Amino acid sequence: MCSSKVTKDQALEIIRRYEQVLAIINQYGKAKEQLLSILLDIQATSGENYVAEEWAEVVACQLDVPISKVHDVLTFYAMFSTVPRGQYVIEICKSTPCHVTKADAVVAMFEEALGIKLGETTPDNQFTLLHTSCVGACDIGPVAKIGEEVYGNLTAAKVAELVTSYREAKTCQK
Repeated sequence: MCSSKVTKDQALEIIRRYEQVLAIINQYGKAKEQLLSILLDIQATSGENYVAEEWAEVVACQLDVPISKVHDVLTFYAMFSTVPRGQYVIEICKSTPCHVTKADAVVAMFEEALGIKLGETTPDNQFTLLHTSCVGACDIGPVAKIGEEVYGNLTAAKVAELVTSYREAKTCQK
């Protein structure tokens, strides 16, 4: 008798995801020069905003590059994650200009609005709160970056409004 801990549905999901990863790699012609783009697409389609170890191994194998090269890319660039994150990654700038303009207070505002601490993800996997390096918007600091959008001159009211609008956007997508 089989005592597998993987259900049929889980196995089918693994196969579906494997085929999805292969399709992404093939879309770029298995070109080693496209490693960044491939990893970004895999992360974007993961559903948890990260590149899992098994998919990093598939990329290495399919592109015929050492797994260490894939790991180098995944750990060097801040845009990648090797652990699950929320749908929306909120990055608070920690550069000197933002620090001087009270970035720590902005972190506290987001922590209160989200009910999590810096480095954590909300229980519904909607938000992850992180620090980031300079985003080049020092003139409107302190700033937060959510996805590709940068928000500046943040106050408690603006932070609450941002969190509400992203939560509502999630509700509208369902």
